[in-house]
Amino acid sequence: MKNFARLLILSVSLAMVSAGSVKAETVFQLGTTVNEQDSFQVAAEKFAELIEERTAGEYKIDIYPNGTLGGESDMLDSMSMDMLDMGIITAGPFVNFSEMMGVLDMPFLFANNDEAYRILDGEIGRELLDTLEDAGLKGLAYAERGFRNITNSVRPVEKAEDVAGLKLRVMENEVYTATFTALGVNAVPMAWAEALTAMQQGTIEGEENPINVIHSYGLWDYNQKYVTLDRHSYSTAIITMSLSRFEELDEETQQIFLDAAQEAAEYERAWVAEQEAGQLETIKENGVEVVEEPDIDSFRQAVQSVYDAYPQYDDYIARIHEELAEE
Repeated sequence: MKNFARLLILSVSLAMVSAGSVKAETVFQLGTTVNEQDSFQVAAEKFAELIEERTAGEYKIDIYPNGTLGGESDMLDSMSMDMLDMGIITAGPFVNFSEMMGVLDMPFLFANNDEAYRILDGEIGRELLDTLEDAGLKGLAYAERGFRNITNSVRPVEKAEDVAGLKLRVMENEVYTATFTALGVNAVPMAWAEALTAMQQGTIEGEENPINVIHSYGLWDYNQKYVTLDRHSYSTAIITMSLSRFEELDEETQQIFLDAAQEAAEYERAWVAEQEAGQLETIKENGVEVVEEPDIDSFRQAVQSVYDAYPQYDDYIARIHEELAEE
């Protein structure tokens, strides 16, 4: 009987040691404001897959789309206060956490995707992400929202003068507000979920977003009859983490998160590019009139005052132009 008791105690002890040697699974919550058909979901799923695979299941990411965890500004606030783990957030609200991030919102800063990637994936892009740390945020990588375009329910917009007087939703970001104010627009900053309701009710007449958003939300069902491919701004989507949560990771795991975020971002960018032509065709098939070649020069001239209003970005803009000019 004594031998049996000793064996039982030994078995329990070994089980406790064994259990203690297995690391508990850590689950992070990642929020977005978009639906499951959006490119953010593509990036989030790829990121979650890579993290689970490369940490052998030690870390997992649960994805919460559709604004379940709040609007974009709300989620950034929560991450900065260590109340939310992660999010994929459109560039717009970041200027409220780091003034320098606003340089990426300047109108017509990049001519094409390759120019944007060259800057974002390089020294300047990382330097800008690092400015978020003072606000308790860790920018992991730049995914993509894409080049933004104007939609409205009133009339075709072929030149800058045509957009004047329209009441359009813009992101909650002063550079975007300044850009559209310079165009003579009645610019209304508001969260995306509110914008959808406002378009349905007719309290605003339009908005500005990339083709993939116009498509994934079926904005033709929200009274958006006209799209203008003016590509006035390239909008990033930053895979973001609470700085406190990031610093809790060991150095090797931090690098895994950074590398996985970059790979997921590039995967999502490629997905967006592959989908865009078909998405534009679907938009047209749903009765939307698309102005594909507006007078871009008229838009550029109209928003020059925005550059004059933000001299704090002059150094970054000069560095961006210098780098893009290099072969």
